[in-house]
Amino acid sequence: MVKFSKLQIRLHWLTLILIAITYAAMELRGWFPKGSNTYLLMKETHYNVGVFVWFLMIIRLIIKHKYHDPAITPPPPAWQMMSAKIMHILLYISFVSLPLLGVAIMAYGGKDWSLLGLNIAPFVTPDGETKSLLKDIHETLANVGYFLIAAHAGAALFHHYIQKDNTLMRMLPECNPKK
Repeated sequence: MVKFSKLQIRLHWLTLILIAITYAAMELRGWFPKGSNTYLLMKETHYNVGVFVWFLMIIRLIIKHKYHDPAITPPPPAWQMMSAKIMHILLYISFVSLPLLGVAIMAYGGKDWSLLGLNIAPFVTPDGETKSLLKDIHETLANVGYFLIAAHAGAALFHHYIQKDNTLMRMLPECNPKK
């Protein structure tokens, strides 16, 4: 069976793990008192892992242009291929934009933040109105991200279990259990 390259497969699943950590850190921070060490750790995890998601998405975009997608067998209808293309574009736009919006929110909020221990100072003049607008866009896009991820996973499962094609199998890592 023709699959995506090992690098594409690894980056795909690593991206999913990092996106899950990013979302979890933001959701879990509300469980802890504001300003507590755990609360601050969740915020810092959200920021740092979000930046890594951005780096991975840029790398994935570059690699996507190097390799051709393996064929889906049997081929799905044209409308499904177009839907998949639109879904992938929306996923890439979302997960490239979200970290950039997050960094801009920090900058316009006038807050220093830490990227793996490196202090990042605001690089624009703080502006509460701009920060608020960017935060609203960031949160809305993050909420849309939940839908996009669910629809993407649901489509893969639909192709695997209902259409019985190789869509999902093309992105699964090799499983070679030792005997």
